[in-house]
Amino acid sequence: MKGLSVTALAAVVVLASTAGIAQIFRSWSIADAQRAAGQQLFHDHCMICHSPPAGAPAFGPPLAGVIGRTAGTYPGFPYSEALKKSGIVWTEDNLRKWIADNAKLVPGTRMAHVSLSDPAEQIYVVSYLETLAKPQAPAH
Repeated sequence: MKGLSVTALAAVVVLASTAGIAQIFRSWSIADAQRAAGQQLFHDHCMICHSPPAGAPAFGPPLAGVIGRTAGTYPGFPYSEALKKSGIVWTEDNLRKWIADNAKLVPGTRMAHVSLSDPAEQIYVVSYLETLAKPQAPAH
């Protein structure tokens, strides 16, 4: 009987542990991990020039709401003529190309940066950029 109760206790511990682990992983997603990795990459590579929120002082234009924006159109930023005339809309695909090699995508651009050549890192940064809400228009 003593062996049975130890076995039963072990089974309860295993089941409880499995349920606990399942609960932890239920609240975790690959998309969340990609966004977190993208936020870190943004902090490490992009934030030196770009601020995520609009209105924060930065060398480059803010990237809040960049997805869907036409390149070279953020008000008040002195873009190169090449970027302003490119007609590019910042889709996920175009952002990945820009992150990989902006001078190849838009010859004559002024932006100099260290390219992220790893496609996974490009996806992570774009996933993070998708979380940055478009800036609100000032209240009148």
